[in-house]
Amino acid sequence: MPVKPRPPATEGPDNRRADLVRVAARLFREKGFDGTTIRDIAHAVGMRSGSPFYHFANKHELLMAVMEEGLRLGLDRTTDAVDPSLSATERFRQLVRTHYGILHDTGSDFIPVMLYDWRSLPAQYKRRIIELKDRYDAIWQRTLDELHEQGLLRADAKLARLMILGAMNFSATWYRARPKSARAATHRVDLDELAAQTVALVLHPA
Repeated sequence: MPVKPRPPATEGPDNRRADLVRVAARLFREKGFDGTTIRDIAHAVGMRSGSPFYHFANKHELLMAVMEEGLRLGLDRTTDAVDPSLSATERFRQLVRTHYGILHDTGSDFIPVMLYDWRSLPAQYKRRIIELKDRYDAIWQRTLDELHEQGLLRADAKLARLMILGAMNFSATWYRARPKSARAATHRVDLDELAAQTVALVLHPA
């Protein structure tokens, strides 16, 4: 599921804030939270070095905004992609494929930042992120509970959610998209194949 391109930014405060969050996500992912300065972010957005503080009190607040944006986008994408009228097996397939898209589609820097830099976020900022994460986890848990009741899941439903999402999230450290060259692509899979293999590892045959 490709990410829709963003419209050109304007100079309004809301758009400038969105630009800061988007660029911070990319830089935090590339350089890490500790390796990225406010000056780096401001320069990449075309601002003076102190201008981000008009929108955020400090760099930790900007990190929270990056994580919050990632979870909100993930919730929206998942809600749009998962059809509640389908069987639990089909919904699980949709959940897996959508989650890989959230992690790996172009511009999807937000969730990997949360995975890499969670320990950098002070406790007072974590509460809001945990509330959103709980909402996302609940979507998965309902489907996994149904699969467990139907005898299709190979593990306890709650433990399965932790293991499945943990393994999928770790792909942010190793997965590379299949290149255009057929020769270079020999030992790589695309996200559809990766999702299908993940489902096959987890579920008993129907």
